Amino acid sequence: MSQSTLRPATTPLHSRTGGVLLVLGSAIVWSFGGTLARFLDIADGWTIVFWRSTFAALFLIGFMLVRDGAANMARLFREMGWPGIAVGCCFAIASTSFILALAYTTVANIVLIQAGVPLIAALIGWLLFRERISTTTWAAIAAVIAGVVVMVSDSIGGGVSPVGDALALLIAFAFASATVITRRYAHVRMAPAACFGTIVAGTIAATQASGFAVTTSELAILVAFGALNFGLGLALFVTGARLLPAALAALLGTLETVLAPLWVAVIHGEIPRTNTIVGGLIVLSALVVYLTIELLREQIRPVR
Repeated sequence: MSQSTLRPATTPLHSRTGGVLLVLGSAIVWSFGGTLARFLDIADGWTIVFWRSTFAALFLIGFMLVRDGAANMARLFREMGWPGIAVGCCFAIASTSFILALAYTTVANIVLIQAGVPLIAALIGWLLFRERISTTTWAAIAAVIAGVVVMVSDSIGGGVSPVGDALALLIAFAFASATVITRRYAHVRMAPAACFGTIVAGTIAATQASGFAVTTSELAILVAFGALNFGLGLALFVTGARLLPAALAALLGTLETVLAPLWVAVIHGEIPRTNTIVGGLIVLSALVVYLTIELLREQIRPVR
């Protein structure tokens, strides 16, 4: 989502390699989110949202203090303005919906629907700002829509709860909206906006949670879930994505989509339904083909 700040034509090779490793690292870290959540035996999802958001906020504040210093961190928060607030609210909606969706649907359903975020962002940009969409992009959007329809067909037919799929779609639209806003307002820095989002999510969860008491073992998992899975993953991504073309960063991010259902299946025995696998393969294939084409276009685009 930092594609408007990228300068791939002048990025040194060693910086580009570092960017690849950082974004791959973020995808691997994020892929354990569903697995960590399944270890928690907390009935109230809002309690999980509160603790996860709290530890993520503390991690991100520490990250920015080390990276930027106190004065620069305060400046970044001031300069993010309304676009940063909007992006933060999108993150708050997405992170909250992720936790709540896990009570209704599988991890595979959630992450595979999220895979269509780059294409949903293109569609939102076209609807709101009349940004041009190529024939290739339209074809990929159509394929993603078809894949999502296959994936949610079980909930439409009453086979599973439609709430989980609705929340998964909300996550995708929230992230896509954040992508569009960030592209339109190039000065927005993702780290302070995301930190603001965790604070918003934690504050709202505090008003909705039935209680905050957790066991010592659950608290340890929540620390890893918030600080490492969410906070560290975001820190790796915002550091690495700035060094890469947007399409390459998004393409590397699809590793999360592949790994997340695998970890949950191996560790927790959560096997996706047939329709989820078929629809997910359609979405993932469309995304990989689309992003590969976009990356090739970026490589041959003349430098101005």
